[in-house]
Amino acid sequence: MLFNSLQFFIFFPVVVFLYFVIPDRFKYIWLLAASYYFYMNWNAVYVLLLLASTVITYTGGLLIDAAEAGKEKKNGKTDKKKTVLITGCVINLGILFVFKYAGYTMELLTLAGEKAHIGINIPVYDIILPVGISFYIFQALGYLIDVYRGDTPVERNFLRYALFVSFFPQLVAGPIERSGNLIRQLREVHRFDYERAREGILLMIWGYFLKIVLADRIAIVVDKIYGDPGTYGGVYLIVATVLFAVQIYCDFAGYSTIAMGAAKVMGIELMDNFNAPFLSRKVSQLWRSWHISLTSWFRDYVYIPLGGSRKGRRRKYLNIFIVFLLSGIWHGANITYVIWGGLNGLYQVIGEILMPVRNRMVRLFSLNRESIGHRALECIFTFGLFCFSLVFFRADGMTSALRILRSVFTVHNPWILFDGSLYELGLDSKNFHLMLICIAILIFADVLKKKGICIRKVIAGQDYWCRVLVMVAAICFILMFGIWGSGYDAAGFIYFQF
Repeated sequence: MLFNSLQFFIFFPVVVFLYFVIPDRFKYIWLLAASYYFYMNWNAVYVLLLLASTVITYTGGLLIDAAEAGKEKKNGKTDKKKTVLITGCVINLGILFVFKYAGYTMELLTLAGEKAHIGINIPVYDIILPVGISFYIFQALGYLIDVYRGDTPVERNFLRYALFVSFFPQLVAGPIERSGNLIRQLREVHRFDYERAREGILLMIWGYFLKIVLADRIAIVVDKIYGDPGTYGGVYLIVATVLFAVQIYCDFAGYSTIAMGAAKVMGIELMDNFNAPFLSRKVSQLWRSWHISLTSWFRDYVYIPLGGSRKGRRRKYLNIFIVFLLSGIWHGANITYVIWGGLNGLYQVIGEILMPVRNRMVRLFSLNRESIGHRALECIFTFGLFCFSLVFFRADGMTSALRILRSVFTVHNPWILFDGSLYELGLDSKNFHLMLICIAILIFADVLKKKGICIRKVIAGQDYWCRVLVMVAAICFILMFGIWGSGYDAAGFIYFQF
């Protein structure tokens, strides 16, 4: 079920209404049933994978807790807690591998066999990727690791734990919540609160603006150019890549914001997944502001256990690079995702290595790092590096990515920015200008967010008639200028494929 579908616009009010009128002891059970129904609307059979991951990590948590209670120690034997943790991780990651990476692995083996002139008879492996599998498996594994470390108490109520893994607002595209935050809230009793519901609805409206008005409008241009890079080369591809950066941001941040708003209406606070990433002055800062739930997951469960920055500079650089390679692999079974992740890791390593040189240059030329011009240049340079890596993220394959980069540097057609050619890519001049206006609104909102100004609180501080007028106007704007398919079909979210 998509957030931007008519089905969800019926489903969500019904779920919220019944959540607040049924007895308190049944609230979490109702949310669990609604969450499984939400997921089964995509593919009912694959709900068994969700259930399997839930059962495995729930049982693992109980076994780890029992081992701790029994004061199990190593004493020359295998530590039972560690055995349970490793088993739970291996099984869950094995499920993820089978459904997400096995097909690509078999293709690589077949290709390697052909190159070596070895006949390898590998059957065709074609299976639908379960939506959201990377998100809910990482969330479940985070719980298991937290229990192992003693960071969170074991959840003995299976239904409540199952709700933690499957909570429908963030089930299929995050944010990847931590057990210490979400399970605690699922134990609490929530009453309807008008102000909280209003803030949640405002969040949802902003999320729908990002997705339906902006991301889906940008997608028309990006798909046109990337769909035929042979015809649209040079500056066309630069424009498409820059717009794709904004598209994927609005698409994913839109989903996360709608998820936050939907949960908030029911009294549950989800973590903010984005914090104005394109206003970052360094790549490392950008990644602390982009897909925060995943980057913090890798930091806490991979980077720090690998040694973080505690084992010397070289080991720190290696750990950063490993984390971003894994981040690329997490996004998909394709070498282009690995290169995308590796590039972003490499940016950070090179940035740290060159930091002393940059500091000397700043002192030598008496530059003011806090001046508007200096900060703007740093933001533009960081954004440019990110866009360069996105060529590999967006391209259909390695060959296509290299062809696109070659075209960018060899085809010179800057006049398309001024002769109206950009209005022939699926959006007429009015829609193209509307897209630019909406991007300006996004930048303005992110600048305010960076300065600590919450637009929702500003709206909440106005008179009642003004608040209603703003909300009605925003909804009408989305309905009028949103991009809708034939029959008002809902466009899927990009991160559903991960």
